[in-house]
Amino acid sequence: MPKLKTKKSVAKRFKVTGTGKIMHFGAGGSHLLSKKNRKRKRRIKKIQQLKNKGDIKIVKKLLPYK
Repeated sequence: MPKLKTKKSVAKRFKVTGTGKIMHFGAGGSHLLSKKNRKRKRRIKKIQQLKNKGDIKIVKKLLPYK
């Protein structure tokens, strides 16, 4: 069986913790920031845990050795 390749674009966007949780940065923090309030921009910047079970399954498949 050949080795599986890691999807590099996913590896850059998501990090896997030691306990197996998948962490990511919030979406929408790169442009159109003048219309977003300060609290919302602060929340977007922080690293968050991926909650959606379907997304977790996809990300784990694309990161086979994490």
